[in-house]
Amino acid sequence: MGRRRFAPNLWGGALRAPYGNSIPYSAGFAISERSERPVSERSERPISEPPASAPKPYMDPRTAAHTLNQIAAFLELRGGSPYKARAYEQAARAVVALETDDLGALDRNGELAATRGLGPATLSVIRDLVETGESRYLEELRAEIPPGLIELLNIPGLATAKIHLLHEQLGVDSIESLEAAARDGRLAKLKGFGPKTAEKILRGVEIFRTSGSMSLYHRAAIGARALLGAIRSHPDIERAEVAGSVRRHRETIGDFDIVAACTGDPGAVAASFVRAPGVRQVSRGDTASPSITFMDGTHVDLFCVPPREFTVALWRATGSTAHVQAVTSLLEKRGVTLVGDELRENGAGIDVGNEAQIYTLAGLPFIPPEMREEGHELRLAASGHMPTLITLADIRGVLHCHSTYSDGKATVAEMAEAARERQWSYIGITDHSQAAFYAGGITPEQVLLQHKEIDALNATLTDVRVLKGIEADILADGAIDYDAELLDRFDFVVGSIHSRFSMDRSTMTARVLRALDDPHLTILGHPTGRLLLSRQPYAIDMDAVLEKAGALGVAVELNADPKRLDIDWRLIPRALEFGVTIAIGPDAHSTAGLDVMAIGVGMARKAGLEAKDVLNTRSVEDVLAFAYARRART
Repeated sequence: MGRRRFAPNLWGGALRAPYGNSIPYSAGFAISERSERPVSERSERPISEPPASAPKPYMDPRTAAHTLNQIAAFLELRGGSPYKARAYEQAARAVVALETDDLGALDRNGELAATRGLGPATLSVIRDLVETGESRYLEELRAEIPPGLIELLNIPGLATAKIHLLHEQLGVDSIESLEAAARDGRLAKLKGFGPKTAEKILRGVEIFRTSGSMSLYHRAAIGARALLGAIRSHPDIERAEVAGSVRRHRETIGDFDIVAACTGDPGAVAASFVRAPGVRQVSRGDTASPSITFMDGTHVDLFCVPPREFTVALWRATGSTAHVQAVTSLLEKRGVTLVGDELRENGAGIDVGNEAQIYTLAGLPFIPPEMREEGHELRLAASGHMPTLITLADIRGVLHCHSTYSDGKATVAEMAEAARERQWSYIGITDHSQAAFYAGGITPEQVLLQHKEIDALNATLTDVRVLKGIEADILADGAIDYDAELLDRFDFVVGSIHSRFSMDRSTMTARVLRALDDPHLTILGHPTGRLLLSRQPYAIDMDAVLEKAGALGVAVELNADPKRLDIDWRLIPRALEFGVTIAIGPDAHSTAGLDVMAIGVGMARKAGLEAKDVLNTRSVEDVLAFAYARRART
């Protein structure tokens, strides 16, 4: 019997990404951070088609789902029925959930037609893809839509229905014409828009131009794990790991880097992935290191190497480029050269068993992958002050969580039980204060009811304690929402800005500095107000804020919501210099939302935080003492 041809299931069923938007998130993965290797080492020769002798690829669910989502988006851009567009989005969700790498086989045995969420029209599209690899319907729609309108789908916050309206009413057909309409006042005069919307769209254009096609970390991590699983299933790969910006835990990701140790010929292994379903384009550095772009825009730099070179290849592909170059220079000073993915001394190859050995050869302690970025980590290593990084196991409780009292999805009791399941000993419930009416902010009367419920709940709990907290709005003048008498009733207070983001730098800084003066304020929440890939930080002097927070004993939050990750990890070393304590908060609005703590801890590690630097690695008694110490100073 002949050897079965390897057909990697790159996407079918492995990836459970949300498909609520017209274009799936991975459509934005091509690329601003292309590869961690220098550009000079790579050739950008496009290979649009596989060799004629290559087997015909299967039609995989991921590619089909991307096509269906594109059709939905194009229908909305054209001004078609929204119900018809929703049908294609529903079909995309149904297809991507199928556990297969060959939709054609499912069609032939009847399972595809029986799949819930697929109808005659969407089935026709999938069958077209199975037969020809393309969708004639998609191409017909594409031909009817100006190319510039399709590009507008990349502007944060600009939905397809709005793009259609702008095209119909103002003739907007490109990013440039959109920007012009926003700047000259035409957009603001359009019904349903207004000046604030025009400003928001201009910010979206700026973000698009500066961030390129990026994805939030948590979404990219899902995709990377799915792809890694497929690559590990190859019979000639004995080990594979994610490298690049995902391994470094960057808050936004441009592409995937995966390193694979091959028992067979690395070039032949790489070629099998080049011919995988859904591949749109390939460019190569060499045959064993292809850069692969899939139909949905997902971009993967794959490094196939012999097992003996795996450790060095993983270290190189993890990066960053600046980090690798700096360590390489230190190695050279000690007589060790880097040739390809091999370290050599006196012309002989060095057997490298782990990454720690690379740093030992360079005269440095081990530097964890998350920290390999911009030079701060090298200064710490050279000075002998490498931190013992925090881990998720160090977290003893969480202090920023919402319940059904405001805009949360779970009750206080359900949140407490979820904390117990995660082996935390406390959870702080911090619903929105009354000024945040748009988020169901609670009135003083509701606060008292919640506190009564928490007291009753704590009387029944033995291994987790619920703390009475609040996420109080920092008002425009810097005052903390609620009066002092009510604030005294809380165990701790998170103070956050949720309005008036457009203040100038001096006014915003003064606003926050005044809030820090309030002795009730325990934690300054998401201190720069950024929303990654959609809203820039507001103008503020963070040095002044961090200096005062350190002096007064106010903790500063590292908000673990993957859309925020605020405070920026780059600012945390400066915060530590000012003696600031960091609180890692999930900003959870559901029980599942508590799990973003893993992302928050990853960012804390990236910033070089130790457990002692983080408020919620402490016992509940110590957290309460931290909060009460502020009030005792008055």
